[in-house]
Amino acid sequence: MKPTDPSLPIDPADVLAAAERLRGVATRTPVLTSRTLDRLTGARVLLKAESFQRSGSFKFRGAYNALSCLPPDLRARGVLTYSSGNHAGALALAAQLFRTRCTVIMPDDAPAVKQAAARGYGAEVILYDRRTTTREALGQEIAAARGLPLIPPYDHPDVAAGQGTAALELLEDHGPLDALLVPCGGGGLLAGSALAAQATAPSCERIIGAEPELADDAARSFYSGTLQQVHNPPTIADGARTPSLGAVTFPIVLACADAMATVSETGILRAMQFLWERMKLVVEPTGCLGLAALLEGSAPVAPGARVGVILSGGNVDAVAAGALLARLGAEG
Repeated sequence: MKPTDPSLPIDPADVLAAAERLRGVATRTPVLTSRTLDRLTGARVLLKAESFQRSGSFKFRGAYNALSCLPPDLRARGVLTYSSGNHAGALALAAQLFRTRCTVIMPDDAPAVKQAAARGYGAEVILYDRRTTTREALGQEIAAARGLPLIPPYDHPDVAAGQGTAALELLEDHGPLDALLVPCGGGGLLAGSALAAQATAPSCERIIGAEPELADDAARSFYSGTLQQVHNPPTIADGARTPSLGAVTFPIVLACADAMATVSETGILRAMQFLWERMKLVVEPTGCLGLAALLEGSAPVAPGARVGVILSGGNVDAVAAGALLARLGAEG
């Protein structure tokens, strides 16, 4: 694990402060194990099940922390975000808890279950065509027109700090670990997790981000040292379809993570199938990225290593999930 750079946008103390704000509000999610999984990987695997978090994913942590940090008069105006799904529902729920309004910009092809969740928590949902505009541009336009603070899904200091509390709990409850595998889309969870390890588990040797091969911008960015982008990648891991790491997350990932791993679409499905069938865990494709990297071998670990894996969320439509798993069966 790399030492903390004091010039970074946030530091380990910010993750610890976020944990205090979330105490008694966020669910302290369970950590699950499987002897079959240990046998398959040759490691002692600890699965942090953020699918049991409020709103169904780790995103609630960052959303609530960011709202907590807003000045009350600004928060009272309402908040706006753009999201393909999990952050939308998370911010809508956090806004509901703070008794303020939430507006969410979502692509019109976002999973129906995630659109329904945001509306169910009281958000106004504005759909857009990702082929003709970008969510960032539309978000800036609507935020300016309505005078609303914009809380993006990952590229925000308070969001990343809050998201890191998932890893913080895992390390506090079950450390020390030899490695920690973290799904990566925009990098908020990975950045926060790396800082959490700095705060509580300096003995954790490897912090590894995992993303789809079809959306490998973070891996290319990490290994080149230059921010790379991807445009609407056709991965089943919809939470990893982000165009790039952000201005907040990229320098933290570059400075504090130890490696990036990419996984095939089939690998994602096989990890999802294992969790659903063998462990009875409903986890969405993006939430399976870390486990897929471990099972596929793109994130190798030493025999007998203690490996933490964050399962980042469980918001998936049952019909869509059935079709995905059926596709895996057809592929053999």
